[in-house]
Amino acid sequence: MAKQKSFYVCQECGYESIGWMGKCPSCNQWNTFVEEVQEPKSKGRSGAVVANVKPVNINDIETDSEERYLTGMKEMDRVLGGGIVKGSLILVGGDPGIGKSTLLLQICDKIKISTKILYISGEESIKQIKIRADRLNVRNPNLLMLSETNFKVIQALSESERPDLIIIDSIQTMFNDELPAAPGSVSQVREITSGLMRIAKTLNIAIIIVGHVTKEGAIAGPRVLEHMVDTVLYFEGERHLSYRVLRAVKNRFGSTNEIGIFEMRDVGLVEVDNPSSMLLSERTESVPGSVAVATLEGTRPMLIEIQALVCPTSFGMPRRMATGLDYNRITLLMAVLEKRVGMQLHNYDAYVNVVGGLKIDEPACDLGVVAAIASSFRNIPVNMDTVLIGEVGLTGEVRAVSQIDKRIREAVRIGFKNCVVPTGNMKVIKQMKEINNINVKYVENVQEALNILL
Repeated sequence: MAKQKSFYVCQECGYESIGWMGKCPSCNQWNTFVEEVQEPKSKGRSGAVVANVKPVNINDIETDSEERYLTGMKEMDRVLGGGIVKGSLILVGGDPGIGKSTLLLQICDKIKISTKILYISGEESIKQIKIRADRLNVRNPNLLMLSETNFKVIQALSESERPDLIIIDSIQTMFNDELPAAPGSVSQVREITSGLMRIAKTLNIAIIIVGHVTKEGAIAGPRVLEHMVDTVLYFEGERHLSYRVLRAVKNRFGSTNEIGIFEMRDVGLVEVDNPSSMLLSERTESVPGSVAVATLEGTRPMLIEIQALVCPTSFGMPRRMATGLDYNRITLLMAVLEKRVGMQLHNYDAYVNVVGGLKIDEPACDLGVVAAIASSFRNIPVNMDTVLIGEVGLTGEVRAVSQIDKRIREAVRIGFKNCVVPTGNMKVIKQMKEINNINVKYVENVQEALNILL
């Protein structure tokens, strides 16, 4: 009998070592190595060669349009690219209590599937799920519930029942009794995900798996987990806020730029059809440091409010804080204000926030950030009916942005009267019919924009 060998695996990144180490050399995390036993390889004819395998010319391959299931929630379908593709493997990650199980249970009730849906939970009993289903008014007669953690049972049940959709909640609770590692370890997660991928592709079953996230916000387990699946979705939001954002970071069947916005209520998650009105609904009039900007998430234009608070510092080192925006980008834009406009901000603390808990990384919001900081610094409010669009460069110029027509149409629909845009977008804007309903002002640099706004 072959001797079993043990090795140590980092539970954060999957790095393997023959001995225990306190700090992982790959991800620099401490105390993440766990001992796992390596099973001896069976002696078989691994060198056998299949002689009938031949490559196929790319022009001779026939393709069919992928079959999709509509989830019954437009925001979810938008993020997935039009629905759940048959035979795909989808990974949904998010903080504990953010609403992942609630979202998937609502999908089970609204999805356009006439045959079976199998919901497998490894964290709750079927009675606990039933209590939540009653609260959400889930009454789908095609929904089958199961509380199980053994992967062999799940595999056999998938082959016998042949459902159209399987939901695994969560992947960290599943285990394969052929592996000596504990549930949730790197080896178990990797092997079970590989098995679920085989089930999805061979039986043509769509599978959604729920994954826990670490304190840094990344999905727990090895990075190979995200590479194996077809789609990776993140469910984001603050637990004390009612709004949730569903974002795709990987999608083999659609765009990764789309987002879906939901509101958590006592009846579950409710879709937000008009996020611009929602994000601007509680905006206060004539307050310095508040501006409206037009951002674009995929194909959806949204108007959001950016707030800034600039106040004198009591210490030698001023404090900078950004919520929903890149901290380094805020520091860069404040340096542009100091050098190109002459604002002495080195003795002032600065706090910048995106209202609603959204995370924005688009450079088209630069002009809004600059205007919010300058408005708070000079204590002069920006006109409530003005929306700002533009990217700011290091020399202080305001650069053109993409899809300016969609942004302006959204501003007109919401009811804004003025719009400050880069001069580089003038040619596209003058061809729009909606230009008669809004006063567009063109600027070439930050100083011109601040002269108009303040």
